[in-house]
Amino acid sequence: MRRVLAVVFATVLTGSAAGAATVPATYSQLSNGVTLIVSEQHTLPIVAVQVVIDAGARLDPPGKFGVAALTADLLNEGTTKRTATQISDAIDFIGGSLESGADTDAASVALGVLTKDLSTGLDLLSDVLLHPAFRDEEIARRREATLGSIRAAEDQPGVVASKAFQQALFGSEPYGHPTEGTVESVSKLTRADVVDFYRRFYRPGRTTVTVVGDVTTGDITARLESALASWSGGAGDAFQYPTPQDSAKKLVTIDKPLTQANIILGHRGVARDNPDYYAITVMNYVLGAGGFSSRLLDNIRTQNGLAYSVASVYSVNKSPGSFQVVMQTKNASAADAISRARMEVERIRREPITDDELSEAKRYLTGSFPLKLDSTKKIAGFLAQVEFYGLGHDYADTYAQRINAVTKEDVLRVAQQYLKPDDLMLVVVGNLAETPLTVPTPVPEAEGGTKNGTGD
Repeated sequence: MRRVLAVVFATVLTGSAAGAATVPATYSQLSNGVTLIVSEQHTLPIVAVQVVIDAGARLDPPGKFGVAALTADLLNEGTTKRTATQISDAIDFIGGSLESGADTDAASVALGVLTKDLSTGLDLLSDVLLHPAFRDEEIARRREATLGSIRAAEDQPGVVASKAFQQALFGSEPYGHPTEGTVESVSKLTRADVVDFYRRFYRPGRTTVTVVGDVTTGDITARLESALASWSGGAGDAFQYPTPQDSAKKLVTIDKPLTQANIILGHRGVARDNPDYYAITVMNYVLGAGGFSSRLLDNIRTQNGLAYSVASVYSVNKSPGSFQVVMQTKNASAADAISRARMEVERIRREPITDDELSEAKRYLTGSFPLKLDSTKKIAGFLAQVEFYGLGHDYADTYAQRINAVTKEDVLRVAQQYLKPDDLMLVVVGNLAETPLTVPTPVPEAEGGTKNGTGD
């Protein structure tokens, strides 16, 4: 359970020139192997601590999908000396926040407190991180809550489409199941499963602690050395993603009584540390991530009124994730919308983008970047993620430079290299009786006019 209580993280400006950002930080290692990152920000008397552990859902053992998420969920649901209520009351009393959870690649624990309450906050943080009790009653409660959430999501067609796409694309690979698990797998999770996962992967050598705020590097280093002194165990086994297996499925359909079809068109993507990430980001902005500036939205919504929303997304992870075009449209216009999406994927691979498209993408991407760093909490999360994905300690300083260095030729090259029309998988969730299942050949580029009304 992500427990969030009332602390306000005020703005800490770190931007300089447009798109540039400076995040002063020191990097060290505690005696037990924990990587420590400290960024002193003395503008306001607040401190944010982000703990990131290589213990995400990709490490779920076969048949135990959801155990990483459940383990992380349970960290602040009781320790060997505090109940869940006592933890909640203690962090609430100082007006702080304490939350835990897991995503595909990592588990995390986040603390936010005023500087004067840092000692109390660190005591709570170290307690939930090092001494979780995993009581049977809490496991049963959180397991039932998770099952309720999974079942409720079955009525959300967008979620249904996303899960179907993930499973069809990745199959039995570590990225092939939802982070929260499935009804079948979560129903069978036991305390022994949670304890085993915690003992295997919650290790100091797999952990980065990032501290941002009104602290000094020497003082917080000493405090954490003391707070985490009893934590030992090295890093354990390194994770190696298995060799990807191509899926034989190219079309997945799920029949539901909907007025709109939920559509995902995509294939395997790239890892977060791919050196072409910056050129891919610019290319994807032009293709479908740029809102009303994107080609997909212009073609499918603005010119032809086929869908209210359409976007392209790169889901980047530690290992290669996915590329997706996501949209909703009337069942009857699904084939036309899909055809136009395919056309735009082909077009950006065939011809260079324009100077105006390149300039706008760069302006937006560099101009919005400092917003990722406008609070202590955001800075802590940012630095932790940069470290986890191995992006380099100069990432914040060089991001704008790397985006601005992208050329039209770079965009064309990465479009041709990483967009693979022949590998596109199509997932459609909708009323199949009203949805044409045979996707037509992409419409000619010159064809215009409004088609079939809006997808509202």
